[in-house]
Amino acid sequence: MTEIAITSDLIAAHGLKPDEYQRILDLIGRVPSITELGIFSAMWNEHCSYKSSKRWLRTLPTKGPRVIQGPGENAGVVDIGDGDCVVFKMESHNHPSFIEPYQGAATGVGGILRDVFTMGARPIAAMNALRFGDPNHEKTRHLVAGVVAGVGGYGNSFGVPTVGGEVNFHPRYNGNCLVNAFAAGLAKSNAIFYSKAEGIGLPVVYLGAKTGRDGVGGATMASAEFDEKIEEKRPTVQVGDPFTEKCLLEACLELMATGSVIAIQDMGAAGLTCSAVEMGAKGDLGIELNLNAVPVREENMTPYEMMLSESQERMLMVLEPSRQAEAEAIFRKWGLDFAVVGHTTDDLRFRILFDGVEVANLPIKELGDEAPEYDRPWMEPRPAAAVHAVDVSEPKDYGQALLSVIGSPDIASRRWVFEQYDTLIQGNSLQRPGGNAGVVRVDGHATKALAFSSDVTPRYCEADPYQGGAQAVAECWRNLTAVGAEPLAATDNLNFGNPEKPEAMGQFVKAVQGIGAACEALEFPIVSGNVSLYNETQGTGILPTPTIGGVGLIDDRAFTARTDTLQAGQELLLIGVDGSHLGSSIFLREIAGSEAGAPPMVDLAAEKRHGDLVRGLIRSGTVKTCHDLSDGGLAVALAEMCMASGVGAAIALGTGPRHAELFGEDQARYVIAVDSAALQTTVTAAQSAGVPVRHLGTAGGTNLVVQGVLDLPLAALSQAHESWFPNYMAGNSPVREAAE
Repeated sequence: MTEIAITSDLIAAHGLKPDEYQRILDLIGRVPSITELGIFSAMWNEHCSYKSSKRWLRTLPTKGPRVIQGPGENAGVVDIGDGDCVVFKMESHNHPSFIEPYQGAATGVGGILRDVFTMGARPIAAMNALRFGDPNHEKTRHLVAGVVAGVGGYGNSFGVPTVGGEVNFHPRYNGNCLVNAFAAGLAKSNAIFYSKAEGIGLPVVYLGAKTGRDGVGGATMASAEFDEKIEEKRPTVQVGDPFTEKCLLEACLELMATGSVIAIQDMGAAGLTCSAVEMGAKGDLGIELNLNAVPVREENMTPYEMMLSESQERMLMVLEPSRQAEAEAIFRKWGLDFAVVGHTTDDLRFRILFDGVEVANLPIKELGDEAPEYDRPWMEPRPAAAVHAVDVSEPKDYGQALLSVIGSPDIASRRWVFEQYDTLIQGNSLQRPGGNAGVVRVDGHATKALAFSSDVTPRYCEADPYQGGAQAVAECWRNLTAVGAEPLAATDNLNFGNPEKPEAMGQFVKAVQGIGAACEALEFPIVSGNVSLYNETQGTGILPTPTIGGVGLIDDRAFTARTDTLQAGQELLLIGVDGSHLGSSIFLREIAGSEAGAPPMVDLAAEKRHGDLVRGLIRSGTVKTCHDLSDGGLAVALAEMCMASGVGAAIALGTGPRHAELFGEDQARYVIAVDSAALQTTVTAAQSAGVPVRHLGTAGGTNLVVQGVLDLPLAALSQAHESWFPNYMAGNSPVREAAE
C-alpha cells in the first residue's frame, strides 16, 4: 500500500486550518498518515467536535428533577414515572439533503432513530422540521418532493409514526435547505445503555450492515459552506435501508435484554472512527481495531475509506466476552453482520491495523474530548426597528386578507406533506399532525400519553436572535401545554451560518442566550441536541434557525385538548392580551409585502402563568378545545379551529387597531372553548390567576364572522387553506388575489 504524501492542499481539503494541522504535528510529533489525517479531520470538524459552539452550549440549563441523562450521550433521557422513561433527540441532515434530497432525508431519519434505540429505547414517535427556499426558485419543488419522500420512505418502512413537524419557505434557504429529524422512544429507567466503554481486553464488536464507500467524508462535508462545486459532493451522501434498520433495532433490543452489552454506540457521523473513539475516550480506555475483520460490501476498500465511511445501519459494541456466542446467534438470526473487530486496551491509544500493518496510532483522549475549542469573535446583532400598528395600513378587504394569509406558503395546510407519512402505525397515535402537538399513548399504561412539538420562527431570529431563541422555546412549551401536557424537557437543533463571521456568530450567541433564559424560566431543560453551522452557499447564509423539539407528559389522556373539537354553542375565550404586534408578522409579509420590524417580546413570566392556567383548565375537564396563538395571530388560530371542527364562529374585537387584533403575533396567548355553563367560572379563574382574559364570542354556523370586519364561509377558508400545497407540487401556480 503506497503512502499518500500529506500536502497543504490535502490538509485544506480535509477541512483543517494550518494552525489545527500544526496542533496535530505537535500532538503526535510526526507527519500523520493519510488514515490519521482523515481521522483527525473527522473528529475535529465542526459537526463532530462542536468546536465553535461548546463555549456557549455549556450555558444552557440541562438538569431537572426528571432528567436522567442530559447532553453528552446518543440521546437525552427523562423520567415519566412508574419505572419508564422517554429517550429523545433531534439532529440535522441539511447538507446531504440539499445534494441528494431523498437519501439525505431518509438517512437523517435513520440516524436519529439509531440514536434513540442505541440507548435501549423502542422508537414510538418521529417528527421533522423542514425549511426550503422560495417556492418560485427552480430547485425548491424538487427538494420538497425528494425530502418528503425520503422522510416517509424511511420512517414508514421502519414502522414509526410521524406525529408532527414544520415546513417553511424563505429565499434565504434557496441554496441550503434544512432537514431536522426528531425521534423519541420508550425504555425502562433501569435499563438505559450508554456509550462509555468499561473493562480491558474486552471485544469490540461490529454489528449491522456492511461497510461501503457511501458517505466517506460526510461529516467533513457537513462542516463546510457550499460553493459552485456542490454537485460534485453527491457521492458523499449516505444510502439508507430502513428494513435493515428495523432488523437492527430488534436485534439490539433482544441482545440488550440478555445483559451482554457493556457499551454501545451508533455509527453515525464519521462512522467507525467517531464511534470507536467516543467509546474509548469516555471510558478512559484505548481501542485497537483490525480492519481486515470489518464486513465490507465493496472490493479493495482502504483503511481511510473504512474508517470514514458513513454507511448506514451499523453499530459498535463492547460486549461481555462470555456472551459472545449468544450475541452472535441473535444477530445472525436477524440476517445481520456480527464481527469482532478489535478490543479495549489500557494505554489510551487508538490503534488501527490493516494487513498486519499499523496504519494509525493516535492518542484517543485528544481525539475524543480534547478537540480544538474556539471562543469565536462575535458581534452584537443590530436590533430591528419597531413597527407600530398605526403605521401599517389596514387592508381594504379583511376577508380577502385572511384568505391570502391562510393560503400563503407558510400558513397553508401541510396535509400534502403529512399524508405521505404513516401517522398511525403502532396504533398509539391519539393526535395526528395538523394540531397543536402530536400525542401518543404510552403503550401498556392505562392513562399516560406523551406529547411532541417542534417549533421556531426564523424570521423572528433574524430580526432579534435573543427574542427569537426565547420565542422558539416558549412556542414549543405552549404547544405542549395546549394539549394538556406538562412540558418535561427539550432538544435543540441549532442551524446557523458561518461561525467564522462575527455577524453569524453573534446570531448564534444571542439565540443560545434567549433559549437558555426561556428554558430556565419555563423549567424546560435541554437534554440533547445538535449544532449545524456553515449553512451558507456562496457567502449567503440561512436565516438563523434554532429549532426546539419538546416532549410533554399527559398523566390522564382522558383529559386532553384538541383543535378540532369545537362545538356549536360553546363560548370562545382569548387567554392573554389582545393582539397589537405586527413587526416580523406573517400579515406584514403577505399583505404589506414587508419583513421589517422587531419580533414580539417574550414575557416568560406571563408565558408560565398563562400556560399553567390553560393546562389546569384542560386537566380539570373544563377545556377540551384549545389552540395556541402564533403565526397569523387570532385570525389564523380561529380559522384553523373552525375549519378543523367544521363549525363556524362569531366574535367581536376589542378597542385596538383591527388588523393588529386579528393578525398580531403577541406571545403567551391561547384561544379556548368552554360550555356556556363554565364561562363565568373560567373567566373568574383567569382573573384570580392574574391572567388577561376576554370573551370573544360563540361557536356556531358555517361562517367565520368577525363583527363589522369580515364574514367568510368555512368552505372558502378551507379551499384557500388546502389548495396551495397540492397545486404547487402539481406544478400549478395557485391563484391568490392580493389583498388591498
